[in-house]
Amino acid sequence: MAEADDLARLAVKPPVQPMLAKAVDGVPLGDFGYEPKWDGFRCVVFKSGSTVHLGSRNSKPLTRYFPELIGPICEQLPDRCVIDAEIIVAIDDHLAFDQLQQRIHPAESRVAMLAEHTPAELVAFDLLSLDDRDLRGDEFRVRRALLEQALTKAAPPLHLTAMTTNPAVAENWFRVFEGAGLDGLIAKPLSEPYVENKRTQLKVKHVRTADAVVAGYRIHKDGEGIGSLLLGLHDDDGNLRHVGVAASFTKKRRAELVEELAPLLEGALDGHPWGEWSDGAQQQHRWNANRDMSWVPVRPEWVAEVKYGSTLNGRFRDVTRLLRWRHDKTPAQCNYDQLDEPVPVGLSSVLNAEPAGGSS
Repeated sequence: MAEADDLARLAVKPPVQPMLAKAVDGVPLGDFGYEPKWDGFRCVVFKSGSTVHLGSRNSKPLTRYFPELIGPICEQLPDRCVIDAEIIVAIDDHLAFDQLQQRIHPAESRVAMLAEHTPAELVAFDLLSLDDRDLRGDEFRVRRALLEQALTKAAPPLHLTAMTTNPAVAENWFRVFEGAGLDGLIAKPLSEPYVENKRTQLKVKHVRTADAVVAGYRIHKDGEGIGSLLLGLHDDDGNLRHVGVAASFTKKRRAELVEELAPLLEGALDGHPWGEWSDGAQQQHRWNANRDMSWVPVRPEWVAEVKYGSTLNGRFRDVTRLLRWRHDKTPAQCNYDQLDEPVPVGLSSVLNAEPAGGSS
């Protein structure tokens, strides 16, 4: 009850659904503030005195999973404020999303162990309230200036994200910062208010294509047609590794794919490289053990060209999009060496980029 009373003192109270962004091609020009696009957990920080509440994008609390952030937040942020931010984990000066995902664990003992061994950091990029003032109706340029003032004492693990109004600088960030594990840019209209759960900001993400082997599929959750195609690439030893899926098909396309792949069903398990998990046992979903992860094997003879954004530990970071069949390609040609990997750079170069507007 004490926590609820403390949070009730805030000008903006939980839950808050964060402002969102829609995808665009290329860095947009105009009255924007450009920021690196962080690859972590979106988090709205509510601080009232010594009370801290970390809200997620779906409004579920994250507070218990990141106890190491509570002390720095209490010490470094204003007494009463609400900040839009991102929780990240860095390993060897590079964003480590896999290790961040592992932080969501039900056991307190494991949470404590992970907090020590893979400590999280917090990157702030918007200010929703300060003292008695609700700032959501103010322009972003006003909120940003107040955020910079509010974080003048910020030190690791708290950070203020870099921001520039110079599109040339933003273009360079887009190209270089991917090497630290970031996945693009966010362009924020400087004259716009903070609108919850609306895609009024813009995001620019890296888009690439690759040819992958289709070795199976999963039925759509509604039971009609193919929901996703299972994709593979050959490693240096010639083994076909599962690297992700292509999905997001229309209902019509889901039915068409069933017909197209039907000729590849006969004898699909004879020598199939993934035959040992054909019952789905090794495909248990990480976050939902009850989710049906069974799949239908097909002979790995067809090649699909897919669009992807980035990779993580040898897999496509997100669900890919099927562009077309490549019947002119053989499965043996689908190797890892076709993937476009960014030049590695240290995450510190992103965190220490000049966090001011203007020509920076």
